Amino acid sequence: FKGLVGFLNFSKLLIHVCAQNEYEARTGRMTKPSLQVGRRRNLEFEPLSTTALILEDRPAHLPAKNAEEAQRHRQEYDEMVAEAKKREMKEAQRRKKIMKERFKQEENIAHAMIIWNVDILPNWETIRNTRKVRELWWQGVPPSIRGKVWSLAIGNELNITHELYEIFLSRAKERWKSFRETGSENETEDSGASGADREASLELIKLDISRTFPSLFIFQKGGPYHDLLHNVLGAYTCYRPDVGYVQGMSFVAAVLILNLEEADAFIAFANLLNKPCQLAFFRVDHSMMLKYFASFEVFFEENLPNLFAHLKTNNLTPDIYLIDWIFTLYSKSLPLDLACRVWDVFCRDGEEFLFRTALGILKLYEGILVQMDFIHIAQFLTKLPEDITSEKLFACITTVQMQSSNKRWTQVFASLMKDGKEVEKNHSPALKS
Repeated sequence: FKGLVGFLNFSKLLIHVCAQNEYEARTGRMTKPSLQVGRRRNLEFEPLSTTALILEDRPAHLPAKNAEEAQRHRQEYDEMVAEAKKREMKEAQRRKKIMKERFKQEENIAHAMIIWNVDILPNWETIRNTRKVRELWWQGVPPSIRGKVWSLAIGNELNITHELYEIFLSRAKERWKSFRETGSENETEDSGASGADREASLELIKLDISRTFPSLFIFQKGGPYHDLLHNVLGAYTCYRPDVGYVQGMSFVAAVLILNLEEADAFIAFANLLNKPCQLAFFRVDHSMMLKYFASFEVFFEENLPNLFAHLKTNNLTPDIYLIDWIFTLYSKSLPLDLACRVWDVFCRDGEEFLFRTALGILKLYEGILVQMDFIHIAQFLTKLPEDITSEKLFACITTVQMQSSNKRWTQVFASLMKDGKEVEKNHSPALKS
């Protein structure tokens, strides 16, 4: 019985196929796969998009293309193919140029690294300030020896040892443990700061670490450098309770950790923050900060008089953008590789270069800034474009002259200090609080 049912089903299928073929033959809808395949194979390449459909014949139920229309479609198709090839060739040339520049840059870095390792580092104290070394330094320190050069340039006037770091790290860990267990820290003698201040520092460190170079995903909780950064910042708050933790420190410490071992990063960090400019900002010494801003404005007006006047007209004072730049040494404001270039020369020239870099940024975007009002200028300078390049910025920095009335930066700043010139607090609204 099952065999009979199968035979009947097969017969019905055969009859249906035959009827379908007969219908298609009568209506002219019989498809011709072999012709279509042949048509596709005659093209220069297999079409990857619907643009190739302009070469196809219309379905039978629509009017056929005339010769003129078919020719026009063919021409349009050829033009699209030519344009696509042109774009592809242009993109290939761009990639080739980038690769060539990258290869040249890698060659230069490799050559510079030999000079640094063989000639400069072994004779650091005697040749660090020679013209040859300074010129090579300006071009950027090779990443593989950047930490070593920074350590030597920053120095260790505080005479901090690895053992001393371990002592302060142990104290920090004891405080963290106590804080986790009791919700507050135990008072310690000679701490130099109240328990509330230290608790605030611990909470701020925790919060700030999560916001440090978030795109890298290496300093956040669970990341490979989270504990290292936490250790360095915690140890510093124990080492300098008079300063404590200030927002922005995490970026400075993070850059050092990326280039140095943990204890060496702490030594460089503590000595760097002990420099006059950094100490003034991190201790929020209003009087000193205002003198730095006043010195900056002297060179701002000298180098960029039009932009200086425009910002004055809009009542936009330097503290609005300089505080964040100086606090983080540009590591938050600029792309990381560019920030490291700035650090290279900062380690060579000192605080002057921080303000010279600020003038370089202002010069780079002067044409845009003079067309903006207060709000847009402030927004622009507190969040700089991400496509800023080392070549463009350093080209602008090169043109900045740090000399006014035959006085250099150190002389201008020293004269402000010597004269005891007081800058009114309303000059910098952000410092009133």
